[in-house]
Amino acid sequence: MPELDGYLYALAWNNNTSVVVITLIFYEYVLQFEKEVTFVWERQWSMMTYLYLAVRYFGGGLFYIPEAVSYGMFLFIQWSLSVYFCLGEVILIWRLYALYNQSKPILYVLLGLFIPIVALYIAVDIYLWSRPSAISIQEVIITPNIKYCAAFFHIGPMLAIYTSIPVICYDIFLVVLAIAALGKHLKERKELRMKPNTYVVVIVQYHVIYFVLNLANQIFMATLWANLSTAVMNLLLMFNDTAPFIIVPRLIISIWEAHANDNCVHVSTTFQDCLCWTSPPTLEEHELDSRE
Repeated sequence: MPELDGYLYALAWNNNTSVVVITLIFYEYVLQFEKEVTFVWERQWSMMTYLYLAVRYFGGGLFYIPEAVSYGMFLFIQWSLSVYFCLGEVILIWRLYALYNQSKPILYVLLGLFIPIVALYIAVDIYLWSRPSAISIQEVIITPNIKYCAAFFHIGPMLAIYTSIPVICYDIFLVVLAIAALGKHLKERKELRMKPNTYVVVIVQYHVIYFVLNLANQIFMATLWANLSTAVMNLLLMFNDTAPFIIVPRLIISIWEAHANDNCVHVSTTFQDCLCWTSPPTLEEHELDSRE
């Protein structure tokens, strides 16, 4: 009887957190729908448009992970989450490539370091998430009409912690490059007595936000392998099932929105998605004077 009560408690937590996840994701879709129509469907598509559609709609199919899933579906979701986070890294790489004026050496370095990260994601999904000896999915029968599948972790969190370290180090490298680009940009603009470029600031802000998000995700995913209580595990899963699918698409669409709300004079092709990179100095100084 106590075991049955534990299963009912876990199922109740799953149902409650699932409602929260669905509500948050649906609300986010409603908030972004008008912007998506304006900046995606009513304009010419670029590479960043395809990345946006991938993280928006590919991720949208993964945000809800019910208890009643098969082992094959569980593996598909876990592997797909790894693909989703790799897409998020690609977006950051593309933005950094733009920040550094399409520097080929920077791009080659970022991609060269990113390939081992992809290989690490694959290795972790194979060795940790795809081995029944490490994690298994078991059918829990509460009543003849109420059945669900639950995940059981059979090894500790240390291996997951060790494999998350290279990913965290790579994200630190990306955010340091972004902050360095911002620092150089602010110094140059200060010397010219010009206002900082909006898009550089926004891109770096989202680099920092994504770094914090991915750091939290790596910590939480490693923590899942520890012997957690039902409440803590469901709260961690609720975070992992919502935050990435809200933050990553906003990383793209916020740049487009900033462009729409600005008065562009010179449109650069550096970002390849219609961004104002610089304005003629005389006009920009005039605009600064008028704003002050």
